[in-house]
Amino acid sequence: MLLGLAAGGEGWSLAWLKEAQLIQAIRAPRSLGAWTAGALLGLSGAIAQGLFRNPLADPYLLGSAAGAGLGVVLVFFSASAIGASSIIGDANWLVQLGLTGAAFVGALVGVSLTLLLAGGAGRPLILLLGGVVVGVLMAAISDLLMLLAPEALRGKQSFLLGTTGLLGWRNVWMLALTLFIALPLAVRFARVLDALVLGEASAGSLGLNLPLLRLVLVSLMALCTGAAVAQAGLIAFVGLVAPHLIRRLVTVTHGPLLVLSALAGGVLLLAADIAARSLIAPQELPVGVLTAVVGGFYLMFLLRKRANSLRV
Repeated sequence: MLLGLAAGGEGWSLAWLKEAQLIQAIRAPRSLGAWTAGALLGLSGAIAQGLFRNPLADPYLLGSAAGAGLGVVLVFFSASAIGASSIIGDANWLVQLGLTGAAFVGALVGVSLTLLLAGGAGRPLILLLGGVVVGVLMAAISDLLMLLAPEALRGKQSFLLGTTGLLGWRNVWMLALTLFIALPLAVRFARVLDALVLGEASAGSLGLNLPLLRLVLVSLMALCTGAAVAQAGLIAFVGLVAPHLIRRLVTVTHGPLLVLSALAGGVLLLAADIAARSLIAPQELPVGVLTAVVGGFYLMFLLRKRANSLRV
């Protein structure tokens, strides 16, 4: 966090007193927003991996991130159709709540389509393939909508590439409120994820109402993903990497895993944001592009490692 407060467009500076106004207005909300968005993505990824019993599951690969992005694009498109000014970075509470709500609905639709296409969560490979198909389809619909409203294209591109540069204090409060609601609820249902490790039949024999509990967990995953996408755009692979890093360090049940994954996701995204600000300063890299590149190589490593283990 201290590095986030020190990193600016013109390099690094620890002159806190001279730059107090700059820190309060720009760097502090940006750094806190990046951490909170990363925490939501880390929590969402841990829920997805436990719920679908697949270590490669994450919001980006299950269609929920693409669905959330489509929900945000629909809001942009509607605003453009009625001649409203750009709503990206708007400080109005209703606007931010509307973006988060649209992203939540889009994420829920994306995951639902993926589950429908895969015929449930019982076949992990088909589930991931279904997520890829749904993600591509929803991304194509987003691009089509933006072609119909070219004046909104520039804003959509800069936003959905993943950026923390537009985060203000209202965005931070919206993200923090979502995390405050979602994390305790996720921990409350962590025993369901522990039971699912034994298989659906064993979990059902424990008297769990799996359809209802799965709907609750999918809704929590969609809420976390939708809030993060609505405020910071599409940021890939944080939800995939964070739970993996925790599992490499400690062996815990899903309750502590959810909390630690949220913490790790926050650290990962904030570190990526600092790197995005600093690598080619005074220009910035979109943080979503940076996490996609790093996360893509990490996913290739995981797939290669898993293929080698299957050969053995």
